[in-house]
Amino acid sequence: MTRTTSRAAKRVAAFGVGVALVGSLAACSSGGSGGAGADSASADEIEAALQEESTITVWAWAPAVEPIAEAFEEKYPNVTVDVQNVGTGADQYTKLQNAIKAGKGAPDVAQVEYFAIPQFTLGESLADLSGFGYGDLEEDFTASTWNAVTQDDAVYALPQDSGPMAMFYRQDVFDKYGIEVPTTWDEYVAAAETMHAADPNQYIAGDTGDAGFTTSMIWQAGGHPYSVDGDTVSIDLQDEGAKRWTETWNPLVEQKLLAQIPGWTDEWFRALGDGSIATMLTGAWMPGNLTAQAAAGSGQWRVAPMPQYEEGDTATAENGGSSIAVMQQSENKLVAAAFTKFATAEEEGRQISFDAGGFPSTVADLEDEEFLAEAPEYFGGQKINEVLADAATNVVPDWQYLPFQVYANSIYSDSASSAYTNGTSLDPVLEAWAEASAAYGEQQGFTVETK
Repeated sequence: MTRTTSRAAKRVAAFGVGVALVGSLAACSSGGSGGAGADSASADEIEAALQEESTITVWAWAPAVEPIAEAFEEKYPNVTVDVQNVGTGADQYTKLQNAIKAGKGAPDVAQVEYFAIPQFTLGESLADLSGFGYGDLEEDFTASTWNAVTQDDAVYALPQDSGPMAMFYRQDVFDKYGIEVPTTWDEYVAAAETMHAADPNQYIAGDTGDAGFTTSMIWQAGGHPYSVDGDTVSIDLQDEGAKRWTETWNPLVEQKLLAQIPGWTDEWFRALGDGSIATMLTGAWMPGNLTAQAAAGSGQWRVAPMPQYEEGDTATAENGGSSIAVMQQSENKLVAAAFTKFATAEEEGRQISFDAGGFPSTVADLEDEEFLAEAPEYFGGQKINEVLADAATNVVPDWQYLPFQVYANSIYSDSASSAYTNGTSLDPVLEAWAEASAAYGEQQGFTVETK
């Protein structure tokens, strides 16, 4: 397989907009037991459906989906794929939830980020793809992304890309201050103190309080703050992993060693380009964004594994990434399921996704020699995919999100922003976030236990 090393800029981090979960605990109507809207079918029945004239609607914002749809139409000329960008992330989820509540108006297929899947599965809004034989695809995908789209034997989506975390860093900055690239969090904090003491305009990272980053960091620290059993939810943002992370991150916040520059702004990309922000702890999808929007840093950036709490450990987490799901409302599930598989599990669709900036969620692609041998000039000729692919195998298992994580993420800054601005502890931030999330969950009909 051939891949391009210049990847289109792509933002996979979700920005919070509350999504009402009215009716989320009530099951939605099934797509039926036969015909195009059936919830199960053999490969032959799916192939027969693809030979008939039909149209499916796809809601997605990722740039790869449009060319994937075109390739699918070329392969199956009787099928029309209507791709609609109705908003990014939470904007789309609001529209989806409204259509689910109304019982009509949902697309056949939707792009859904991993953290948002529990919200839609609980209300039985996503079709279970195991009836199409897609449970057999488990070995094709990484364990962490497959865990995100499945529950017991049910398959509610197929992973499109992934975001195993790594440390992106400026080699020139570490060389300038005579600092070894940190392998532990103690070394990371010490490096932050050294470089900022030498130059008050130099920061090891930028962080103004982001919910997705926070949950990923707790995940990497071994935390399991959320557990879900039907409509009973437990929230413990003071568990061992959460405390482990805040003990590391609090000194950076309290000593104001983190650049207070909002992410994804022009100022942020300038700081990445000139090196005044020396590291990013983020998902493996980041290279295309740096290449496209921080060109001044070309040749200086490198990639290393995430720092560890104990020397020699290899733990990491996922940050970002999306799946492709079939909506239960779809009356053309056979064709919708075929498109979902084409976009995520078949070579042609996967290739288009990679060329548009996606990082693989498929084991075969992560082990592909050509992929591993890529050595982008932007990263000084380093074989960065060796590091990123290894990270994909070291994601801490069994992570769970809340069934109202979209809303929870949207309110994180309510408590976090003042801590980052004033340089105060993040522990009260997590306590307040847990309480506010729990209150919302109870309003939506969940039984919520907090610790």
